[in-house]
Amino acid sequence: MAVLGIVAEFNPFHNGHRHLIEEAGKAEDFAAIVCVMSGNFVQRGEPALCNKWARARMALNCGADLVIEIPFCFAARSAYYFARAAVQLLSRTGVVTHIAFGSENGNIQTLKKMAAILAHEPQQYKTILKKNLSRGLSFPLARSKSLQEFTDNSDGELENILLGSNNILAIEYLRVIEEENLALVPLGIPRKGSKYHSTKLSTFSSATAIRNALNSSGKTEAIAAAMPAASLEILAEEIQHGRAPVLPDALEQAILFKLRSLHIKDLEKIYEISEGLEYRFKEAAVSCGSLDELRKSIKSKRYSLTRINRTLLYSLFSLSKNQAAHFDKHGPLYLHILGFSAKGRKILQEIKIKSKVKILNRGSDVRKACNQAGLSSSGDMIALDVYAGDIYSLLFPDPKARTGALDFTTSPVKP
Repeated sequence: MAVLGIVAEFNPFHNGHRHLIEEAGKAEDFAAIVCVMSGNFVQRGEPALCNKWARARMALNCGADLVIEIPFCFAARSAYYFARAAVQLLSRTGVVTHIAFGSENGNIQTLKKMAAILAHEPQQYKTILKKNLSRGLSFPLARSKSLQEFTDNSDGELENILLGSNNILAIEYLRVIEEENLALVPLGIPRKGSKYHSTKLSTFSSATAIRNALNSSGKTEAIAAAMPAASLEILAEEIQHGRAPVLPDALEQAILFKLRSLHIKDLEKIYEISEGLEYRFKEAAVSCGSLDELRKSIKSKRYSLTRINRTLLYSLFSLSKNQAAHFDKHGPLYLHILGFSAKGRKILQEIKIKSKVKILNRGSDVRKACNQAGLSSSGDMIALDVYAGDIYSLLFPDPKARTGALDFTTSPVKP
């Protein structure tokens, strides 16, 4: 039995996502399509446009059969840790046989070559990387230049490949498959339409362009051509009920409050804060009155805006270096089911038989697991998800919609 796995954020679900599902589905006669998806906070360190159940419904209405949440402690991380957890989740279902992902060029052999270098790190490559890092380059840029130098990229083709956001994640998926020797068949699907960071609206707009257009106009009509009708309808429903759109800077006051409240000794324990960065964060928090000003004050050649956004999120949720290392040691310890179709329900029965990790299928399952916080690693992990959900609901436009503990009361959604 072949089952297709897809990693996504669906922020929101657009025509490009539908294209990926449709094209990947042609590779085999798949029994089902399983998506692992970021929850209420995404890999760029920002809150999602709308909540995880709404985005799961979008996916289920456009070809997905089962949607599983990537725990917060992995979803809002750098590309490798995000990809590692996502691939581990797919593998730990016990049923997923293939993994499909978008890429800017679709050349899976080149991507595999880069992934193998990163998985095994030859000594010559490590020496080159160390040299580039010593020049003060950010890690992503230093790694890109090191891969080009190690492979003697004289024609410059590799540079273009390594600049693609989808290619970067694709390489990480393949790297994890190589490192953990997983029996997952990779399928690279060429990206269609605008680039990942493009702000131009079109039939195949990027999620960035869609979010920007919606945040600017506040009207779903502006993005209608870029989204499947079912996705647009769900988004419009969320807006009508005051649960969307959640804006990127909605956490502004909460983050500034937290940074001003934290002592330097507490700040230096936060994940991704090192090399005296805690002082930079603290000084900026005291002198800046907006999130945009704060980011610009902290940004440097070594620290990108995306990394800063994620680190601000870790500070808000008090994710420490020790916690992150502990969670990374175990990987995802449960499958939190956000939604399923009729085919998804059948596959879920297979997962219950074959998976070695617990399945959280109802709000009562989440509550029971959360009660183990402080007593088990899975309890600590799910408690952070619930906390993230409680904070996220405070960002809804309508105060009447800001109910907490939604993870305890929300059942898996259906198409």
